[in-house]
Amino acid sequence: MEISEVRIKLMSDPNDRLKAFCSITLDAAFVIRDLKIIQGGKGPFVAMPSRKLTDKCPQCSAKNNLRSAFCNDCGHRLQADRALRGHDGRAKLYADVAHPINSACRDMIQESVLRSYEEELILARQPGYICRYDDYGEDTFATSGEESWESASPHSGVPVVSPAAASQSARAVPQVDSHAGEPLQGPHRSPARESREREIAGVAYQRHETNSDAFGEGII
Repeated sequence: MEISEVRIKLMSDPNDRLKAFCSITLDAAFVIRDLKIIQGGKGPFVAMPSRKLTDKCPQCSAKNNLRSAFCNDCGHRLQADRALRGHDGRAKLYADVAHPINSACRDMIQESVLRSYEEELILARQPGYICRYDDYGEDTFATSGEESWESASPHSGVPVVSPAAASQSARAVPQVDSHAGEPLQGPHRSPARESREREIAGVAYQRHETNSDAFGEGII
């Protein structure tokens, strides 16, 4: 197995122990992302990608991080210091998602990543530096309100209308009753349609009265 590519994303805070994120490509065929370069007491080291460990709430069985004081689902108070502890007495709060199973592999990964990290530090000092690490836009700031609609799809050729503008346009254009061909009055039907319905109902009532009188006269 060979590490065919390493991509580094440097952190902006020099005082942070987390110095960089990185991804490695194995044999030009398999990528592992979110390795971390951390500054330790004896120098930088590589931490494998990991996830937070969780346990279940005794009341509703929802999963919560081991550091959670309350259940995120039902609000039940959780017992503190629930994490298991290793031989060194430290709480186990994370589990590696991917990791080497022997020291030789770990040393190979760490050596390759730290060498690429030092090279990236030199490249970052040059003008026009561009990070090659793909973070899928996770570092961008989300826009809100009209700003996001005004900046969306500028070259698509399709007019972009914000929700607020669409709502105002809908309120400005009167709704039309398809049966009467006239504007609706609020949630009700148009006066023209109601007038015709009353007229039709009156004619039907007159026919009913006429038929009833004729039928009654015949019986009597």
